Amino acid sequence: MSAALEILRRVFGYPSFRGPQAEIIDHVGSGGDALVLMPTGGGKSLCYQIPALLRPGIGVVVSPLIALMQNQVDALLQAGVRAAFLNSSLDYTAAAGVERRLLAGELDLIYVAPERLLTDRFLALLDRLDADGKLALFAIDEAHCVSQWGHDFRPEYIQLSILHERYPQVPRIALTATADELTRREIIVRLGLESARVFISSFDRPNIRYTVVERDNPRRQLLDFLAAHRGSAGIVYCLSRKKVDETAAWLATQGIAALPYHAGLDAATRQTHQQRFLREDGIVMVATIAFGMGIDKPDVRFVAHLDLPKSLEAYYQETGRAGRDGEPAAAWMTYGLNDVVIHRSRIDESVAGEEQKRVERGKLDALLAWCETANCRRVLLLNYFSEDAAPCGNCDTCLEPPELWDGTEAARKALSACLRTGQRFGAGHLIDVLRGKATEKVQQFDHAALPTFGVGADIDDHGWRSVFRQLLAAGLLHADAQAFGALRLTEAARPLLKGETTLRLRRQARRTGKNPALATRRADAAAKPIAVSPADAPLVAALRAWRSALARAQGVPAYVILHDRTLHELAARRPASHDALLAIPGIGQAKIERYGETLLATLMSPFEENHETS
Repeated sequence: MSAALEILRRVFGYPSFRGPQAEIIDHVGSGGDALVLMPTGGGKSLCYQIPALLRPGIGVVVSPLIALMQNQVDALLQAGVRAAFLNSSLDYTAAAGVERRLLAGELDLIYVAPERLLTDRFLALLDRLDADGKLALFAIDEAHCVSQWGHDFRPEYIQLSILHERYPQVPRIALTATADELTRREIIVRLGLESARVFISSFDRPNIRYTVVERDNPRRQLLDFLAAHRGSAGIVYCLSRKKVDETAAWLATQGIAALPYHAGLDAATRQTHQQRFLREDGIVMVATIAFGMGIDKPDVRFVAHLDLPKSLEAYYQETGRAGRDGEPAAAWMTYGLNDVVIHRSRIDESVAGEEQKRVERGKLDALLAWCETANCRRVLLLNYFSEDAAPCGNCDTCLEPPELWDGTEAARKALSACLRTGQRFGAGHLIDVLRGKATEKVQQFDHAALPTFGVGADIDDHGWRSVFRQLLAAGLLHADAQAFGALRLTEAARPLLKGETTLRLRRQARRTGKNPALATRRADAAAKPIAVSPADAPLVAALRAWRSALARAQGVPAYVILHDRTLHELAARRPASHDALLAIPGIGQAKIERYGETLLATLMSPFEENHETS
C-alpha cells in the first residue's frame, strides 16, 4: 500500500482515490507544481492535504474566505490532523498562539487569507520556516480569484506570484472548480505556473438537474419549485440587496425558514445567519453572490436564481454549491427579457476598458445562448469548459424538449418595428406596436400609423417577449445603455431582414410528458438518493440525534462529524467493532478513537431486541 493511500484510509476513512486524485497527490508530493481543475465535491482538498501530510514541514493553504477556512479546519481536526487558520476573526492573543505553534512544528496545515499572507509579519514567518526546510507546499485554493475578468476577482491573488519568486523550491498547487480557457491561461501566467502540470477533471455534476423557466410570476414560480424541496437546505440568489430582504421576508410568511444574506447586513447578522445555515437542517438562504464561495455544506439540495448571473462560470460556481454529497440536487432559474437588458447595460456603463467589456459581453452571450438553447443544457455547459458530452436526460430540455418553430417572419417583424420606431424604444413599446395596442405612448409618437402597427397581433405578449429575448441572445439586437435600454439592430440582423437567412426559435414546452428516449440515460447518469429501508429508518434517526448532540457540544456543523452518507452506511451495515467501523467510508482512525464507543453503543443498544426477534 502506498503512503498516500494509507493516509487516505487511516486519516480520512476512504478506501480508494477518485479520478486523478492519486496522480495529483503523487506529483505534488514529489515536489511538482500543479494546476487542478476539479468540480465542487470532487475531492480537491485531499489533493493538497495528503501531500502536506506526506512531505516534511507544514502545508500553507491560501483561502479567500473565513467560512471556508473554519469549515476545513474543523473537518481536519475531527480527522486528527493538526490544523489551524490565521485570519481577521482571531484576536491578537489567539493569532500569536497560532504563530507559536506554526514555528514550533506543531501544525500540519495552516490556512491563511491572501491579505494576511502578504504582510511582512507572515512572510517573515515563512522565511524562518523555509530556512529550516519546514515548508511542505503552498496550496492556492479558489485560484480563479486571480482573474481580473472573472466573477470572484480578488486583487490580492495577483500578488501571490511572490510565493514562486521567494520560495522557488517549494511546490505549489492551485485549485479551482470554475475556469474557462481564458481564466486558466490567466491563472497560469499570473501565478507563474507555466511549468506546472495541469490536471482537468470532468466538470460534469450529473446529480444536478438544470431547469430554466420563462419568468412569469417569479414568486409563485419560486414557491412552486420550493414545494418539492420542503425541509431541505437551499440557496436562492437575487441580484440586489433589496430583493434579498424582500424575498426572505416573503418566504418566511409562506412558512419557509428563510434568512437574508448580503454585504449590507452587519457582520454579526451575516455570521449568525451563515452559522444557522451550516448547522441547522432545512434553512433556505436568500442571498446575493456575497454568500457561497467556500460553503462546504454537503447537503444543499437546491440552488435557485431569481435573476440571471453574470456568466456561465458564475452560474456553474453558484449552482455547484448544491449536491456536494453526490445526492440528487436541483439548479433552477427564472429568466426574462429584462435580465438581458440589465446585464448589457451594466457592461456598457461600467468604467472597464473596451477589451474587458468585450470579454464580459462574450461571457454574457454564452450564458444567454445557454438559457435559450433547445438542446441539452449539460452538453452546452460542458462544451463551454472545453469538454465533450452526450445528452444527459437530467435537464429540462432533455426531459421536456421545447418546440422549435420557424421564427423568420416574426423576427423580421420585430426588427422592422425596431427600425421604423427609430431604434429608440425598449421591447415593451415595440410589442405594443406589433400587437396593435393604441397606448398613450404609441399615440404620442404616432406609431399607430406605421406599417408594422398590428402586424403581430397573432402572437401574444408572452410570445413576443420570447422572440425579443432570443433576438438579443442571438446577437441580432442589443440594448443601448446610453438610451435607457433602447433596442438597436446589429450588423448580424441585416441578412435576416434582407431575406438571405432564416431563423428557428424555441417555444417553451408546456406539457408533462418526458422524453422516453433519454429515460434510461437519465437513470444511469443522475445520482440516486440513498435508499433507507423502513427497518433502518429508526437507526438513521438515532444516529442523526447522536451526531446533532455532538455537533452542538462542539460548536461545529453536524456534517463535519459524519456525512449523511456515512450515517446511512452505518445503518445499513451495522458494524459491531472498531475494525468494522474502519471499513465505513468517512470514518478514519481519529474518529474511531474519539467516537467509537458511543457510536457502537448507539448502533447496538436500541436495536438489540429487534435483532433477536427478527
